[in-house]
Amino acid sequence: MILLLGGATHCGKTKLAQKLLETYHIPYYSIDHIKMGLIRAHISDICVEDDKALTSYLWPIMKEIILTAIENNQHFIIEGCYIPFDWQKDFTEEERKKIHYCCLIFSKSYIEQHQKEIFQYANCIEQRKEEALDIDALIKDNLNHLQSCKQYHLPYILIDNTYAIDIENNFAFLKQK
Repeated sequence: MILLLGGATHCGKTKLAQKLLETYHIPYYSIDHIKMGLIRAHISDICVEDDKALTSYLWPIMKEIILTAIENNQHFIIEGCYIPFDWQKDFTEEERKKIHYCCLIFSKSYIEQHQKEIFQYANCIEQRKEEALDIDALIKDNLNHLQSCKQYHLPYILIDNTYAIDIENNFAFLKQK
């Protein structure tokens, strides 16, 4: 079983993946680690901020990692911004039965009311370089994720009032691994 955990930047994908690891003992891959490995090894000259180019570059690698895991009946979580919304087209029906997807999305009101907390938790699992958080871009990115999830009929968790994700109900399928 593979869980693809997507969402916009700063929405808590890595923190949730870490919680799922601690709860269900299923390891996770952060696509950011693969991205930075390729960039730091000078294998790619793609700019760290170019999400569209990074998705096109990284997804074929992630797809093959997923297929290898399915072939070997391995379980893990992949989390990151670089999972295309049309990911299902890359897998057979039988393979898709072994893949779950969930997208974390902040509502506009959540972002506006919790800007300080969003920035405060940016480094709770991985250390990021000091960066200015562009709230308008974050709102736009989350809205785009919501629209894309609806367009592709993908499951998502909308974080609106408080950041409380019910792991037991939203990820019960992980118990059955």
